Amino acid sequence: MAAAHLLAASTSSSSTAAFRPPLRLRSPTHPPHLRLNRNGRGPFPVVRAAETDATKDAKPKVPGKAPAPDGSSFNQLLGIKGAKQETDIWKIRLQLTKPVTWPPLVWGVLCGAAASGNFHWTVEDVAKSIVCMIMSGPCLTGYTQTINDWYDRDIDAINEPYRPIPSGAISENDVITQIWVLLLAGLGLGALLDVWAGHDFPIVFYLAVGGSLLSYIYSAPPLKLKQNGWIGNFALGASYISLPWWAGQALFGTLTPDIVVLTTLYSIAGLGIAIVNDFKSIEGDRALGLQSLPVAFGMETAKWICVGAIDITQLSVAGYLLSTGKLYYALALLGLTIPQVVFQFQYFLKDPVKYDVKYQASAQPFFVLGLLVTALATSH
Repeated sequence: MAAAHLLAASTSSSSTAAFRPPLRLRSPTHPPHLRLNRNGRGPFPVVRAAETDATKDAKPKVPGKAPAPDGSSFNQLLGIKGAKQETDIWKIRLQLTKPVTWPPLVWGVLCGAAASGNFHWTVEDVAKSIVCMIMSGPCLTGYTQTINDWYDRDIDAINEPYRPIPSGAISENDVITQIWVLLLAGLGLGALLDVWAGHDFPIVFYLAVGGSLLSYIYSAPPLKLKQNGWIGNFALGASYISLPWWAGQALFGTLTPDIVVLTTLYSIAGLGIAIVNDFKSIEGDRALGLQSLPVAFGMETAKWICVGAIDITQLSVAGYLLSTGKLYYALALLGLTIPQVVFQFQYFLKDPVKYDVKYQASAQPFFVLGLLVTALATSH
C-alpha cells in the first residue's frame, strides 16, 4: 500500500487470459534504441539528443552518472544510489523493489494500529500487524517501485543509465512477471486480513486495490500523475502516509472522519518529502517534458515549497492537537519539528542534490516519530 507506504496500482482479474495487462504495451512513438532487449542481458544505450524531439535538450552523455566502480552491495540491496552493479537476478529483483522505501509504509501501519486504540500485544495482533506490514511494504510498495521504474525506463536512460532496466540487467518478461506477482500477493494478503479480522466489508482489500490503482496511474500513461508536480507528489504522499495508516487502523478498529482529515493533511507533508527525490532527476524530467516542481519553478523556489509543505503541515497538526486539548502531544510534535528545520538549513537548502541522502537520513526519523505522536494522541 503507501507508494507507500498500500499503495500501489491496478485491480486484478480472475482470468489473466481475459485481461492482458497494459504494462506489456510499448508506445509506438518510442525510438528503437529505447526498447529493452528481450533477452535481458544486452546493453541499453543512453538516449541521444539528436535522435528524438522529446529529448532534444538532453545531452548525449551525462558526466558523473556512471556508478562507482567500488559500489556498495548494501546500497544495491536497498535500491539506492552508489549501488554495486550486480548480475544475480534475485538481488536485481530486490533492488527494483527499493527496500529503502518500505519503512514509511511499515511505520504507517504501526501508526494506524496505535491510533485504533484496539491493538494489544498478543501473538495474534502482532501477527496481523506483521502481515499488514508485509502487504504494505515488500508487496505493494515493491510493486509500486517496480512499475515506476518500468515506466521511467526512458528517463532513467538519461538520469541513471546503469539502473537494472535501462542497463539491460533484467529482461522485460522478468520485470512484468515481478509486477504481477507483487501486486497479486499484496491484494491476496489484503483479502486474507479482512477474513482474519472478521470484517463484513473487505475494507483492507479495497484499500489495497485503491492504493494499487493510484500507484498505477501515478506512473503509467495516459494519466501519469507524476507529470504534474503538484498532483503527482500529493498522490505519492497519500500512498506513503494515509493509505497504510488507514489499513492499520481499519484492521484493528474503525476509520473515523477526524483520522481521514488528519492523515490527508499529513499527505501534504508527504508531497514535500516526495519533492526531495525530484531534484536529482531534473535533467531527465525536463528532457521528457515532465513538470516536476523543480522543473516548473526552478531549484531555488522548489526547495522552499518542499520545506514549507513539510513544516507547515506539522505545525497545523500541532495546532489541531492543541485545540482538542492534547497539549503535551502538541508540544512533543513541535519539539520533533525543530530538528527537522535545523537539518533543512544545514543540508537540504544548501544543496538538495548533494545532500539529499544526508538530509533524509537526519530529518526523516523526527518526521516519522511525529506521525506516531499524532497517532497516539488520536487514540486517547
